[in-house]
Amino acid sequence: MNSDEPVKRRSYDSSRRRAQAEENRSAIVRAARDLFIAQGYGRTTIADIADSAGMSVETIYAAFGNKPALLHRAWDITVGGDDQDVVFHERPEVVAIRNEPDLAERLMLHATFSTKTATRIAPFQLMVQSAAEAEPAAAAMLEEMGRQRLAGMTVMAAGAAQTQQLAVTEDECRDVIWSMTDGMLWHRLVNERGWSNERFAEWLGGMWVHLLVRRSPA
Repeated sequence: MNSDEPVKRRSYDSSRRRAQAEENRSAIVRAARDLFIAQGYGRTTIADIADSAGMSVETIYAAFGNKPALLHRAWDITVGGDDQDVVFHERPEVVAIRNEPDLAERLMLHATFSTKTATRIAPFQLMVQSAAEAEPAAAAMLEEMGRQRLAGMTVMAAGAAQTQQLAVTEDECRDVIWSMTDGMLWHRLVNERGWSNERFAEWLGGMWVHLLVRRSPA
């Protein structure tokens, strides 16, 4: 029995090291995201991130390699809201929306969810947009963000078409929702014009229902 103890100890130590490494990576990414938003991507250095996360510069380079990789990972946790490596449109809350059989109700739920995520996405989007002209990594990230959203909205539009309740083509449904979910419309109406999140979500959902859902004959 004593001969097993070193094996158990090594297994325990290995699991603990992996957990600590994941905690360190999470702390680094969150520090990077917060600094990118607060002071800009171009003005944030790896040393700044190391200082904020309480890590060494060497640890950050070993974990991520470079600042563009950190920017990409920061977007992942921003759009998802956590560290889980799950495609956005396959997350449980999104799947629940996609499973709603009534398209009008589905779009209203989607609008509420989109409003919630916009509070995270809009500051990041603004930061990347402001850096894109001078920073190639930010320009590439901006394009990738658009591609990811388009992929997600393609899935949502395909599901909407399957309900046979669409008043427009599947492609038009995809493009309309894609164009209104990058966080910028939310930013303009909520942050700049003083709308509440509740008002915005109700308006956005109503707009989608009006534009996209086939009306029943009177």
